[in-house]
Amino acid sequence: MRISLSLPCEALSIPVVRRVVGDALRGLGVSEDCVDDVLVAASEACTNVVQHARATGDYEVAGRVDEGVCTLTITDQGRGPRPAPEERGILSESGRGIKIMRALVDDLDIDSTPDRGTVVHLRKRLTWRDGALVRRLDRRLMHSAG
Repeated sequence: MRISLSLPCEALSIPVVRRVVGDALRGLGVSEDCVDDVLVAASEACTNVVQHARATGDYEVAGRVDEGVCTLTITDQGRGPRPAPEERGILSESGRGIKIMRALVDDLDIDSTPDRGTVVHLRKRLTWRDGALVRRLDRRLMHSAG
């Protein structure tokens, strides 16, 4: 499965990403806890885009599910992550997005180039509900293969 979205750098785009990605994963039979992890990580990445990318441009979210792994790529024209100021207190409400993403996904890569923008790669091994569509397809393929 593959999805691709091009969205304006506006806060209202984040619920759209959550809805499309969440519905796609649920439709395949991904467990709700796993869907939640992917959606929170994606929301953090998209929030960073909205807050830090060039406001006049769009950003893109591309996703795929392949061999039990969900990969999301969020691409913008921003400058990328900036070092957090040392004086931020423990109760600060900003500066935690990357830590949250790292805690929720199996792999996080951030590629940033001043002239080309930022690409965030999120990868998460999926867990499935009982009776998931993907499990039924796998069983059918195994049965027909031999």
